[in-house]
Amino acid sequence: MKHQKTAERWAPWLLLLLIVLLWQIICSGLGVSEFIFPSPWAIGHQLYEFAGTIAMHAWHTYWVTMAGFALAIVVGVLLGFLIGSSRLAYAAFYPLMTAFNALPKAAFVPILVVWFGIGAGPAILTAFLISFFPIMVNIATGLATLEPELEDVLRVLGAKRWDVLIKVGLPRSLPYFYGSLKVAITLAFVGTTVSEMTAANEGIGYLLVSAGSSMQMGLAFAGLIVVGAMAMVMYELFNLLEKHTTGWARRGSQGE
Repeated sequence: MKHQKTAERWAPWLLLLLIVLLWQIICSGLGVSEFIFPSPWAIGHQLYEFAGTIAMHAWHTYWVTMAGFALAIVVGVLLGFLIGSSRLAYAAFYPLMTAFNALPKAAFVPILVVWFGIGAGPAILTAFLISFFPIMVNIATGLATLEPELEDVLRVLGAKRWDVLIKVGLPRSLPYFYGSLKVAITLAFVGTTVSEMTAANEGIGYLLVSAGSSMQMGLAFAGLIVVGAMAMVMYELFNLLEKHTTGWARRGSQGE
């Protein structure tokens, strides 16, 4: 068991190393132009050379994403609680929310620019619009799928509907909630970056457009890697929180 856990811990890093090595070998062996597809070495050089600029844009993208993501958590949890706790609300809201989620969020960016101007506003709202739906759905699912038998037993013991939802429904929804956070945070970074590409004068999205227009493909790839790294760090943070707060929901957690 210990060796298996060690292997699982190192497996992603070993796979990443293998991908980078193959990438470098292909670029070097085939003589691929850096203007077309830069090698990991060229990307690393750009990361080092433009570290200050990348860090400045990355910080802007990060705090904008976190602002939109925080708004998504608040709205997603409230809507999820409303939809999951009432059959009438579920029937009324869920189809509309599903239709709204099918709309391409990039199409909202020009509208948001007209309303809020170029800057952080459209990026925050784009991150919110693209990430609140998974949170809402998972909270609603966790509440709506509460076992009828368990609810009946609690009612017999004197619990009211509100007590069942707060004391049983919400704790039961925590694994769903953390699962939605890990999905939504990656979507939030996508929303922010897409908005920054068309409606901002700073951020990783803006850096990607600037690097592409000047044919600095290494810098563009460096920006993409930074976005992926930030999303991965947040994913692992939520994964760590999930392990420490919902250990009871994991199979075999008592033996770990």
